[in-house]
Amino acid sequence: MLLLVLSALFGAVDQYLGSLPGAHLWAAQMPWLTDVSLLSAPWVLLPFLAGATQREPRRATLLGLACTMTALAGSAAMTLSPVEHAELTTTSVAGFIRSSDGVIVGGLVTGPLFGWLGYRWHVERAWLGPLLVAGAFCLEPLARVTAGHGREIGARAVWMFEVAAGLAVAAYVAVATRRHAHQRA
Repeated sequence: MLLLVLSALFGAVDQYLGSLPGAHLWAAQMPWLTDVSLLSAPWVLLPFLAGATQREPRRATLLGLACTMTALAGSAAMTLSPVEHAELTTTSVAGFIRSSDGVIVGGLVTGPLFGWLGYRWHVERAWLGPLLVAGAFCLEPLARVTAGHGREIGARAVWMFEVAAGLAVAAYVAVATRRHAHQRA
């Protein structure tokens, strides 16, 4: 239950960060907050970490899905809240779902997948999952540039931090995998 509450909070905070620079005078000095809120890599880290808390693959898969969908619900709740000057109506909910259908479908795939990969890391130290997470962090800035359409991460510090976080995850995986192999030998 705690993981689901934290996931909803993650989604709400992620959405709120994106609205700050336009909504608050003090936040206008930090336009990079919008770039942080638009990052995709943390959304695969979330189900991976949730799955890594489980000892059974089915539970990890379901928890990865539940945490991802709960985070999306938290994001929707913030988007459609008075905090963001919105009115909660059936029309606004339908509009949110229509505008987020790609994200929802993506979450239906990545949530269970990364939940299961988190489980595999936790139980077997299978390195593929965390390396995919690291790759998401390291490659997202490049993917955004090649996608075009103004999707680049504007604040250099944000994309540098994201790549550094991905490299740190990769380094941790390398050390932990090596240590695990050494302990088994």
